[in-house]
Amino acid sequence: MPQNKDQGMRALKALLFGSGSLVLFVIGAILFGYLALNFFRIDIPTAHMAILIKKTGENLANDQEVAPTPEYKGVQREFLLEGKHWRDPYNWDWKIIPQEEVPQGKMGVLVSLTGDNLGYGEFLATIDPKVELLQGGVQTKGIVPGYLNAGRYPINPYLFKMELHDPVVIPAGFRGVLTNLSGPIPEEANTLLVPPGFRGVQEETLGTETYYFNPYEKRINLVDCRSQRFSLAEKKNMGFPSKDGFWVSLDGIVEFRVVPERAAEVYVTYNEQENGERIDEEIIRKVITPIARSFCRVEGSKKSGRDFISGDTRIEFQKNFEKAMRTECEPLGIEIVVALITNISPPQQIAEPVRARELAKQEEKQYQQQILQQTSEQNLAIEKELVKRKREMIVAEQAVVKLTTQAMREQEVAVTKANEKLEVAKFRLEAAADEAEAIIARGTAEADVVRFNNEADAAGWKRAVEAFSGDGDAYARYVLNQKIAPSYRRIMANTENSPIMKIFESFAKPASTPAPAPTSTPAPLAGNPAP
Repeated sequence: MPQNKDQGMRALKALLFGSGSLVLFVIGAILFGYLALNFFRIDIPTAHMAILIKKTGENLANDQEVAPTPEYKGVQREFLLEGKHWRDPYNWDWKIIPQEEVPQGKMGVLVSLTGDNLGYGEFLATIDPKVELLQGGVQTKGIVPGYLNAGRYPINPYLFKMELHDPVVIPAGFRGVLTNLSGPIPEEANTLLVPPGFRGVQEETLGTETYYFNPYEKRINLVDCRSQRFSLAEKKNMGFPSKDGFWVSLDGIVEFRVVPERAAEVYVTYNEQENGERIDEEIIRKVITPIARSFCRVEGSKKSGRDFISGDTRIEFQKNFEKAMRTECEPLGIEIVVALITNISPPQQIAEPVRARELAKQEEKQYQQQILQQTSEQNLAIEKELVKRKREMIVAEQAVVKLTTQAMREQEVAVTKANEKLEVAKFRLEAAADEAEAIIARGTAEADVVRFNNEADAAGWKRAVEAFSGDGDAYARYVLNQKIAPSYRRIMANTENSPIMKIFESFAKPASTPAPAPTSTPAPLAGNPAP
């Protein structure tokens, strides 16, 4: 009994130990799962990323900021995107940050913060085309070539810094002057414009459009190619001394524009840094004003002061001024749309006498014009009356011609109708004559036919009677017998004195004259004409 009791106790202890071990295992598994979910799991929400930082490994060099490989401590080049990830918290640490976003209508430019230093004069980073750009494809520090379009990008802030820039919009009427800020230096360094691909201002300009360029690689300056208007009186000193020593001041308007095909050349030649992209003031100050002042002083000094009061000299001066402005500005890439002298102020010392003389001349011309006008009006009245009389004569002549033509036309119509009736009557007369001749000929022919038939019948009967020695009765009986004989098959009579037999008695009596001898030609039967 004591042995059985000891065995039961040992079994109970073993059961309790096994149950306790199982409970401890379950508790340990739950604790491990809790620790794994809270310390090993990395939950990265949408539009975020995780920067990995390794706690263990080899130390970085003094000039290194980011671990070159996962064997080194520090910030890693690798990063994690949205989702669930698992890392050992003993060896790894992480930092969840939002991804960089480039808004619509913007562009992003990356600046590499790590890598080798650039050489002298270089500012664009070197890129390894075989490696993803954001995964370590940039080998040096500096501006990353190219740009990022609108969108969301996982950019490691320890590797890159992103700058937002606006695209360049070239509006209508403007041209974009393109300057390459990077690239090889041209062989001829002292030229205004360089060939495509070299560093410097490009000869070809850009048209109206929206352009996305890395502002550290290429720069676009806008040049206004629309018409610009400039008044010569703005400088307050536009004038010249005349040939006789009087000062003549003037005012005018010059409308100009930059030739679009030569916008780059004009921009490089006349642009000043303090004016920014505006070159119209520089063109006015360096081109328009000097040329206008030079022409006015050179050409104006060839004429006296009173010449500028009369209209002919002013018109000639205006034409020469516009021609000179066009000729001088065209080779410089500037088109003169309009160059107009609006006012010329001669010296007052001679203006009044000359003006009075000019007014007298104008009044004289006016009076002469009035005399000519009255003479012209008188001649015009005479011409009007002559024209009126000629018009009435023409109307009368037209009426006479119309009536004469109508009478002649009616006469021709009447004669034509009479001739037609005459011709019809002639045709009818000829037709009646032809018809009468035809009737006579037809009657004559019919009479001849009847006569010939009668003669033929008579000749036949005559020859037949001649066969019976001229005895017509004998021939008649002969014909009657021929007609009747075929119709009788038998005759029934009781006596020879019967009435029917008496009919044949006359045929039985001998003729008083002997019968004619038969001829070779038989006589024709009754109803058949003799041949």
